[in-house]
Amino acid sequence: MLSKIQQEAKEVLTNYIEKNQLRKTPERFSILEMIYDTEGHFDAEQLYINIKNKSINVSRATVYNTLDVLVACELVTKHQFGSNHAVYEKAYGSKQHDHLI
Repeated sequence: MLSKIQQEAKEVLTNYIEKNQLRKTPERFSILEMIYDTEGHFDAEQLYINIKNKSINVSRATVYNTLDVLVACELVTKHQFGSNHAVYEKAYGSKQHDHLI
């Protein structure tokens, strides 16, 4: 069962996909659900491994492409803390917090 925040995030993603004429794939929604079940920051590779551990069939490229879509529709925030390594965190329904570098 999806939480209220997860259901609202799913609706935001659905609206964004329809507005931008993107494909509405089950993999995108599985990735969104996995992100909204995750606490704190994560990187794309960590997310990919977590998805594979849940036996969800999705490629690395799909994870990266979906992260770009989720950033564009403001469901996920991307951070680069002084390196080439990006970390992400859920944005919708989350409390604002600061990052110390």
